[in-house]
Amino acid sequence: MPNLSPLLYSSNEHTTFLKGLDLVETEKQEINAARADVRAELREKLPGALRDRGYEGKECKPKFFIQGSWAYKTLNRPCQTPPQQSDVDDGVYLPMSIVTEENRPMMAIKDFRAAVSDVLQPLCDGKGWELTSKATCLRVEISTFAHIDLPLYAIPDDQYALIVESMEARNYGMLKSIATNSEQDCWKKLPSDKILLACEDKWIVSDPLKMKEWFELEISDKEEQLRRVIRYIKAFRDNQWDKGGPSSILLMAAACPLFTFHYKRDDLALLAVVSGLPDALREGVKSPVDSKVYLTEALGEEGVEEAAEKFETFKKYLVASIEDSAQKEMACRWMRTMLGDRFPDRPDLISESVSQSMPAAMAAIPPEKGPSEIVKRTKAG
Repeated sequence: MPNLSPLLYSSNEHTTFLKGLDLVETEKQEINAARADVRAELREKLPGALRDRGYEGKECKPKFFIQGSWAYKTLNRPCQTPPQQSDVDDGVYLPMSIVTEENRPMMAIKDFRAAVSDVLQPLCDGKGWELTSKATCLRVEISTFAHIDLPLYAIPDDQYALIVESMEARNYGMLKSIATNSEQDCWKKLPSDKILLACEDKWIVSDPLKMKEWFELEISDKEEQLRRVIRYIKAFRDNQWDKGGPSSILLMAAACPLFTFHYKRDDLALLAVVSGLPDALREGVKSPVDSKVYLTEALGEEGVEEAAEKFETFKKYLVASIEDSAQKEMACRWMRTMLGDRFPDRPDLISESVSQSMPAAMAAIPPEKGPSEIVKRTKAG
């Protein structure tokens, strides 16, 4: 059985599909520099912009939390540019009292969003960036290949104070890489039902930290291979749709229950997920952090069926590529049809696998009977 894994991921120096999905170093630096500039501008000027719109009281600088694909480490370089771009989400948090009028936060949404826009518009004009307003965020388009989304949140004042205290204890202001490492965002656990996201016309309860914690637990339980497989299916999406298609969160939520670990066989792990995705999409995929929300609803019935059919086609190509040992050149061609030209055209790197689940040296050793397992007492309930 051909082993396509060396073309998907390898610790060796040769080109792989995963390496082709990574942002190049100059792109990472450009995104990080832009994010640092946006944060610095908001820290310095947002309190004043809020005062200009009639808010009084103690000055409170915004706090930030990187979220989305950058935080999950599943961010891929865009496949078709334009219109696709790398999407970086950087949440902006203020204490509830700053964005509340007589305890009615709905009245402050317009001012909150407008104040952030007041601060960022001159920066964007000077940098040649484009600032736009979306339903759930403000967007700063920094180049043809990347944008920064800024969802705006309000959190309880006591929780904001804890965040400030924690940052000061770590000498937060002295960190030089403040906008480059999401792990340095030092947060106390916030109550999920108290984090409000400012949409265009209303506040909604939204906790991005909850999604991040869920995904980190999935990776902890199922190994890094899961993260890679999610990046592969996102890359498939980006190659098949120039815009639209299933969201990244939907693909993550659908893939995690379908994933099975395959030792040094990313191709088989990918096949397991791709095989199960059509049925999962048609049945409806719930949010892993809110069982009342179906992530597939955003696609609509036609969109769900289109996505299911595309993944069914991907499965056929993937099965053919893995099972036909005489067609290594064709396997590369088939995979490039599904995943795009970032998949290496290197049939010479496709090897024959002795075992699907263990190294060849281990597979050659006949199993020995071991001691009987000790049956421990259990407690039902």
